[in-house]
Amino acid sequence: MTAHHPGEEIVIELQGLHTRFGSHVVHKDINLAVRRGEVLSLVGGSGSGKTTMLRQMLGLETPAAGSVRIFGEDMQQLGRDQLRRLRNRSGVLFQQGALFSALSVFDNVALPLRELRTLDEDLIYDLVMLKLGMVNIEAFHAQKKPAQLSGGMIKRIALARALALSPELLFLDEPTAGLDPDRSESFVSLIEELCKELNLTVVMVTHDLDTLVSLADRVAVLADQTLVALGGLRELLTEEHPFITNFFLGERGRRALDAMQDIQ
Repeated sequence: MTAHHPGEEIVIELQGLHTRFGSHVVHKDINLAVRRGEVLSLVGGSGSGKTTMLRQMLGLETPAAGSVRIFGEDMQQLGRDQLRRLRNRSGVLFQQGALFSALSVFDNVALPLRELRTLDEDLIYDLVMLKLGMVNIEAFHAQKKPAQLSGGMIKRIALARALALSPELLFLDEPTAGLDPDRSESFVSLIEELCKELNLTVVMVTHDLDTLVSLADRVAVLADQTLVALGGLRELLTEEHPFITNFFLGERGRRALDAMQDIQ
């Protein structure tokens, strides 16, 4: 069992999680709890199963053993409708934005709202414009196609779509991948602002240390098929594990951590 602080609400709980693809073991016996309102970052080397774990939390993949509970519900015990209702309480920002190229900006953001089949088009219009405004996209961009947009705008529109259903839980897969440092910084500031404003619980996969330092409350480190460390950045730096040493205390890691010292 994972130790919790009394009075804390646990939004996601993994217990005894095992993942295998054929004879290849990705995770073995992982226990992890995500608290309401925190930003938890998953880090690990290539092949450590970060994105797989994200997909299991979304109910898109099933572990070989163990349980994944979201809002107290065991994902494996749910029927299709229950699973859909649960997924509607979550938003996902995929790595490359994953906007539909044939759809306009407006229709991309409207898609999750239309799939509910309960809202009329006037209300959908108002909600889409509200979400675009939240990510600082002006109304005149709404009819453009993704091919007409910069990488930074695609990320922001994908974030607007992830927030379309006003989720409580947000999953971010490499949110700043492919952005130059300035765009990356402004996108991270936007995420930070929205997390506070909307009281979101966030699970983020990232290998970008600046993003990690800016956003993460706690970091879960996946290595050797298991969870080798979990805690705030300062706690992790005391852990002696080759991945942690290379990741956090290499040249880039030191730069990002020095910047963190400057902020405080």
